[in-house]
Amino acid sequence: MSTYGSFPGARPRRLRTTPAMRRMVAESRVHPADLILPAFVRDGIVEPVEISSMPGVVQHTRETLKKAAAEAVAAGVGGIMLFGVPRDEDKDATGTCGTDPDGILQVALRDVRAEVGDDLVVMSDLCLDEFTDHGHCGVLDASGRVDNDATLERYADMARAQAEAGAHVLGPSGMMDGQIGHVRRALDASGHVDVSLFAYTAKYSSAFYGPFREAVGSSLQGDRKTYQQDPANGREALRELALDLEEGADMVMVKPGLPYLDVLRDVAEAADVPVGAYQISGEYAMIEAAAEKGWIDRDAAIMEALTGFKRAGASMILTYWATEAARRL
Repeated sequence: MSTYGSFPGARPRRLRTTPAMRRMVAESRVHPADLILPAFVRDGIVEPVEISSMPGVVQHTRETLKKAAAEAVAAGVGGIMLFGVPRDEDKDATGTCGTDPDGILQVALRDVRAEVGDDLVVMSDLCLDEFTDHGHCGVLDASGRVDNDATLERYADMARAQAEAGAHVLGPSGMMDGQIGHVRRALDASGHVDVSLFAYTAKYSSAFYGPFREAVGSSLQGDRKTYQQDPANGREALRELALDLEEGADMVMVKPGLPYLDVLRDVAEAADVPVGAYQISGEYAMIEAAAEKGWIDRDAAIMEALTGFKRAGASMILTYWATEAARRL
């Protein structure tokens, strides 16, 4: 009997009484192996370059990238996703340095594989945007629009180059129609049947990418609304999912993360392969900025956001806090 009258026997608060009780009955848990560290490596620098809009994140040198990979292994992180940042003078209309065996991304892949071997799943972003002088994810036609099918040929070239350099997993992120099937066929025909594809299945045209553009030294002219998904559309993600699975995706992803937890849930319920969420640069920057102002508890906010992805159905989370969070876990 309560002071305020009778209550039914069920009192959910009994399972919240102590940290140990809450830990024991937690429905969602983040494990270090769930986390993937996105990392930038920049050609031609001798010291890491801080990214002003992403405090604590840098453009790595080849040497500091190897150190970051080793630290990720030590913390129990599951994987690392590499993004190459070429010199501006090396960019051109078709992203040639993205397929050059001596281009920064391929060199970095070889470096990281030599450093960590198979102790970390080494992934590479498969897209042209970092390497083109116009900053788009594909080659342009005579009218200045991204040519989907011509871009697929460049993706096939990139896939072969990245696989030869040692990537375990490739992440086709350009949102070109048919990209998974075309890349899969190119890999299989070149003998790279064991290289996995992590499809950026639902990649939205988002306002939250701003800091990433600084991180990769983007040369983007215009926007990507004609090929990335419209933020207004949720069911469309399931159509993209069906196509990617049919074409041979081994894993699928929703990007960004927090603004699209509903899409993540829908994809996780429909997919029969592992599902990832990418906690993107703008999400990172907002938490860091609010914490710097003293408006939120930084560490608690990081873990709450990561737990939210797991609760929504993600089996993997790409996050710039991967190593830090793994150490705490």
